[in-house]
Amino acid sequence: MIRVQSYLDHSSAAPAPRTLIDILRETARRHPEASAIEDGAGALSYAELLAQVLRTAARLHEQGVRRGDRVGVRMASGDRALYLSILGIMAAGAAYVPVDADDPDERADLVFGEAHVRGVITGPGTYVPRGEQHPAIAPAGDGLFAGDDPHPSSSALHTVPEPTIADDAWIIFTSGSTGVPKGVAVSHRSAAAFVDAEARLFLAQAPLAPGDRVLAGLSVAFDASCEEMWLAWRHGACLVPAPRALVRSGEDLGPWLVGHGITVVSTVPTLAALWPQDAIENVRLLIFGGEACPPELVARLVGEGRELWNTYGPTEATVVACASLMDGEGPVRIGLPLDGWALAVVDGEGNPVADGEVGELIIGGVGLARYLDPAKDAEKYAPMPTLGWERAYRSGDLVRADPAGLLFQGRADDQVKVGGRRIELGEVEAALQSLSAVSAATVVVQRSEGGVALLVGYVVPTEGFDRQVARAELSETLPAPLIPLLAVMDELPVRTSGKVDKAALPWPLTDTDAGDSTLTGTAAWLAEQWVAVLGIRPADEDADFFQLGGGSLAAAQLVSRIRTRAPEFTMADVYDLPRLRRMADAVEAESADPDHAPATFSTPEPTPRVMQWVQSIAGIPLFILTGLRWTMWLLTASWILNLFPGFGFLPTAPWWVIVIGLVVFVTPFGRMAVSAALSRLLLVGLTPGDYPRGGAVHLRLWLAEQIAHQIDPVGLAGAPWVSYYARALGAKIGPNVDLHALPPVTGMLEIAEGASIEPEVDLSGYWIDGDTVRIGGIRIGAGASIGARSTLAPGTKIGRNAEVAPGSAVFGRVRAGQRWAGSPAARVGGTSSPLAPERPPAPKRWLWAYAASSIVLGLLPFLSFAVGGIVIAQAIAGSTSIAGAFLPALVWLVPATLATGLTFAGAVFVLVRLLSLGLAEGVHPVRSRIAWQAWSIERLLDSARTVLFPIYSSLFTPVWLRMLGAKIGHDVEASTVLLLPSLTTIDDGAFLADDTMVATYELKGGWMRIAEARIGKRAFLGNSGMAGPGHRVPRDGLVAVLSVAPEKSKPGSSWLGSPAVRLRRVVNDSDLERTYKPRRSLRVARALWEICRIVPVFVTCGLGVAVIFTLAAMIEAWGLAIAVVLSGVVMLLAGALAALITTAAKWIIVGPIRPGEHPLWSSFVWRTEVSDTFTEMLAAPWFANAAQGTPALAIWLRTLGAKIGRGVWTDSYWLPEPDLVSLGDGATVNRGCVVQTHLFHDRVMSIDSVTLEAGSTLGPHSVILPAATIGADATVGPASLVMRGESVPVGTRWSGNPIGPWRAVKVRSYQSADV
Repeated sequence: MIRVQSYLDHSSAAPAPRTLIDILRETARRHPEASAIEDGAGALSYAELLAQVLRTAARLHEQGVRRGDRVGVRMASGDRALYLSILGIMAAGAAYVPVDADDPDERADLVFGEAHVRGVITGPGTYVPRGEQHPAIAPAGDGLFAGDDPHPSSSALHTVPEPTIADDAWIIFTSGSTGVPKGVAVSHRSAAAFVDAEARLFLAQAPLAPGDRVLAGLSVAFDASCEEMWLAWRHGACLVPAPRALVRSGEDLGPWLVGHGITVVSTVPTLAALWPQDAIENVRLLIFGGEACPPELVARLVGEGRELWNTYGPTEATVVACASLMDGEGPVRIGLPLDGWALAVVDGEGNPVADGEVGELIIGGVGLARYLDPAKDAEKYAPMPTLGWERAYRSGDLVRADPAGLLFQGRADDQVKVGGRRIELGEVEAALQSLSAVSAATVVVQRSEGGVALLVGYVVPTEGFDRQVARAELSETLPAPLIPLLAVMDELPVRTSGKVDKAALPWPLTDTDAGDSTLTGTAAWLAEQWVAVLGIRPADEDADFFQLGGGSLAAAQLVSRIRTRAPEFTMADVYDLPRLRRMADAVEAESADPDHAPATFSTPEPTPRVMQWVQSIAGIPLFILTGLRWTMWLLTASWILNLFPGFGFLPTAPWWVIVIGLVVFVTPFGRMAVSAALSRLLLVGLTPGDYPRGGAVHLRLWLAEQIAHQIDPVGLAGAPWVSYYARALGAKIGPNVDLHALPPVTGMLEIAEGASIEPEVDLSGYWIDGDTVRIGGIRIGAGASIGARSTLAPGTKIGRNAEVAPGSAVFGRVRAGQRWAGSPAARVGGTSSPLAPERPPAPKRWLWAYAASSIVLGLLPFLSFAVGGIVIAQAIAGSTSIAGAFLPALVWLVPATLATGLTFAGAVFVLVRLLSLGLAEGVHPVRSRIAWQAWSIERLLDSARTVLFPIYSSLFTPVWLRMLGAKIGHDVEASTVLLLPSLTTIDDGAFLADDTMVATYELKGGWMRIAEARIGKRAFLGNSGMAGPGHRVPRDGLVAVLSVAPEKSKPGSSWLGSPAVRLRRVVNDSDLERTYKPRRSLRVARALWEICRIVPVFVTCGLGVAVIFTLAAMIEAWGLAIAVVLSGVVMLLAGALAALITTAAKWIIVGPIRPGEHPLWSSFVWRTEVSDTFTEMLAAPWFANAAQGTPALAIWLRTLGAKIGRGVWTDSYWLPEPDLVSLGDGATVNRGCVVQTHLFHDRVMSIDSVTLEAGSTLGPHSVILPAATIGADATVGPASLVMRGESVPVGTRWSGNPIGPWRAVKVRSYQSADV
């Protein structure tokens, strides 16, 4: 016959026959190491998943399950055990029969009985047989998943007969019009065809692949869950189950999607309507189904880089029969059929209707399932002679025929959808009519004021009717979503035909049982919210939200309303506190936002004053060591100048004294030897454990650390001799280790062969927690790699070939081959993959190149200062005395300083440009030309950030970066960024804050990877933010403080944390003239202030000249030996003078600092930068670095305006706006911390106070942002970020980026180090 609707017949394009297990095996073969599923226990790779599935199938076979059997599944959602059970059943050749864990026992018994299941899997994986046709060969034991996980290689073994394409894959029960649910069986042929057809349909230009993450949020008793599972498992993507409470919440699920990196979502429109726009920023495939899709929702959610599909399909036709790609324009369609499916739109006689007409939708093709009930099957799947189909499913849905895609017009019967769940009203009505005290009943769908679809049952009661008893009876036969809100009627309205007139049923309801309300206060307000959501008023304070008809979507609507008064109220609160009075109490409590301190916690005591004095005295040798170095520089310069006439007034010493002094106290090799020797002496007998802060062990450790800081950390990291230095300290370093970070002075470090440690990794192995110093060892296995700026806590053990991503904080153990990321670090799935198949050769000749670079790095500052010294030498030549030479030296100080700076900058420029020649993207051996070039460039620029600090964060910074080879746009603001210039692009208007890293290298397995990185137009990279090789910050994007830029992100998106999660951002609407488009006069004013930054450089150089002349005078007056002893006093006085000058500069230039906002182009910002330069160029090198942890540092910080309590221990001097910092008695600020009292938001500097209350702790490398408070005796762990305005409750422990309750890490693990 001639088909007038040929565009609806895609049956000839059906995918090739195969089973779902065939699909899983093929995906595991193609992507064995990709993550297949990730839950709270971590991730399973496809190889691991397949091995566990086949083991589960074997154990089911042992329990008597055979091909063709049916096995029930009734397990909690959100856990891998549920999905392993489903796959294991299918791998055993059986069909799985799911029942929601929340459904009543009676329904479960009915479903399992109708399906004649062989057994049921419940709980954590317990198989319970229901028949003895196949006697069990082995007992169930501890469950299907007991014992160690099978090795992935076992997935190649076939232990039980696998299903054929004719076998059933699943049997799902839908609502039945007779009151009995209907079982629908779907074969593997149909299921696999559905999976393969959708693979052809979605994201054709950029198919799903490993790296995509698919939300699993639907009940497995709902057939759409099959789409979720196989969208992941067909493509090598990762299935990520969401907790049931979150899925029910709607609004709360949005942030969860962002935090878990979800890129694929299949859901119902009602749920998606509750999410904020930015919740799906990373979602590139969004599929709607289950109910009608509002056009306004489509228009809101359509976005660049995202496909949005509307799908249609009953369970009887294998999940989805047709689909439509939506663009936000025109009507919402259900589209055209999948490949292998055939559709027809027919009239009452079964004939196809003309295009544009409405008719019933008929479905045919490969996706047709079957009913378990033969009579029902014959009725609903009868032949359609008018279409020439031998088997067809009559959907009962009305659609409009249209070649552009079918348009849904409604139901032809009483089947409806509520919350995406298909419900036949006959089933619910039958349950209502069977109630013991009801004479008549009907059920309809109504909508509340909040727009939630509600099932409402209207009943005519008999004597003894009780609403609560009736609901209890219904819960025995109906699942919770099918239990209606009950409305009591005297009689049901009827038409003349005698049928119930549903249009005349009252709505909204007036609850006659409630009477006059006596509710007051919050309870009365909350009752109004219940009315808006449920359509019925609670009678009293004992009313139960769910007993009155509340469901998951109604609860979500309620939470949205409650949050106007209690912003942190959650879905869990509704489920935990369903009664009105308790819910009202919770709202009141949340509104008041009280502190809930833990019952018990320790109270750190301030560092004892006597120990502070001991510490101060113990620090004197540090100044003598520094004085020795300066004395050696003086004597060396004097010896050289005395080779020329006119310098006879300078002191001299025997050549051998100078040579020995230079080798021991000046060269990196001598300083390493001194550091190692003194550290081993000071820390003899030290073992892992907990020690008092300020005690003897802590002071010994502090002194060893201060001595170690005397060496050159920039040139040492990655140099060939760093491994020898580590071994000298007591560490165990294997061969072919790429160590680009400094080893711990404790020596408690073991790095096995071939491991890679990137720059700025904290291997110290200790931190201060309250008044306790926790010390432990660190083990890094062979071939492991540790990303840049990671922190390894004491007791950390990294397994062989494991990988830790940059910016992570690791506590405890990382197993061999696993990949971990984040703070605190967690497994991110799969296994660590090498940068190249094999480890490269390691020719020793390139070690000499690294050694040469390290020597040049060490000498470059001295050579630059030598140029300035020559200028001063010309000025003092011919002087008759040291005193007479001092004034000419000061006169020529300015040109000498400029000569030094220009020499260093010129040398850096030339060397970086030369080293950038031939620097190509890709993966290169660490011991190769390109890797050596990349390492040398990074080390040079790391040194430049210190020596040339005044040119950073200035108008000259973009010019400087362009000179180095970076591609820099207009109006770029950049601070102390570390980068590979030739691989960096920074677009117009971008902003890079302090201590950022861009396009820096990656190490692994003897290889180095470098790649371009890009900072987009008007993008922002926050303090200590990282954009690694191949990463980019998008246009108008933001990567926040201490955060890692994601590899891919959308324009305008904002990111926070490690791993990065989506950050809601409100654009700061400020004067463009003061932010992005300053007038010329402002540019001139800023330039003038920035020129003032050279002043602290002159001062620090002048102080150096004064120290040199003082030491020379002492040698001349008292001899070399006494001068050496007193050199410590000279350095101490110089440090004090530097601190006092810096304090004076702060008060003169900036003055008192108060909370507020200042645009970038304002004098306040420029003046604070000048003050910061005094701190970095004067106070830090002369005083603050050596004073870390001492009471002297606390005293100096007080002079700057900070409020520092008694017995505070602070290893950080970086308080940008000290007036706004308050550190209570006994507080601790660990190494590398930033007490960040300001943030730049859209080029507006926002300033607020930061408070660490008494006894509180800020862990190593942590940042606390403005307006935040750490409560008394509370601890924030290492590598953590305390968000702006956040308050850490008293006595609690928090960790992470951003912080969360520190539950996963046990303190004792820090002590369990046996290195």
